[in-house]
Amino acid sequence: GINAEYMGYLSNIMAAPTTEAKKEEFRKYLEKSGITDHFSRILVGLYEQPERPTNAMEFIKKFLGAQSDADIDSLKAENETLKARSAELKVKIEQLVKDVEQAKIKEQDIQLSLIHISEPTRPLYISYAVFCLKKK
Repeated sequence: GINAEYMGYLSNIMAAPTTEAKKEEFRKYLEKSGITDHFSRILVGLYEQPERPTNAMEFIKKFLGAQSDADIDSLKAENETLKARSAELKVKIEQLVKDVEQAKIKEQDIQLSLIHISEPTRPLYISYAVFCLKKK
């Protein structure tokens, strides 16, 4: 008779969906997700171009919203510039934090206290009051 290994092989073939069934399932998936319509619009757009683009793939990428190589290069350059500026600002922030800390320390050393407030010098429209401060 037929050996067990061959029987297992036959049962796998019978259980597995056929190639045509897989294709049909995938086609339905593409239609359901809108990919078929989207690619159809892209191909119609390519077809309707008065002059055929020299690079059809670049046309399709642009139609899909992908960045062109030139856009990517300028974005990379801008990114490098922004990284450098970010590094500069981080250094500046660190220095400002140090300056604030030093100012707080100095502020603690220079404390003033009020020792006298004089009475107004005259009862007229213009009078003077004196505030005297001294270091603690």
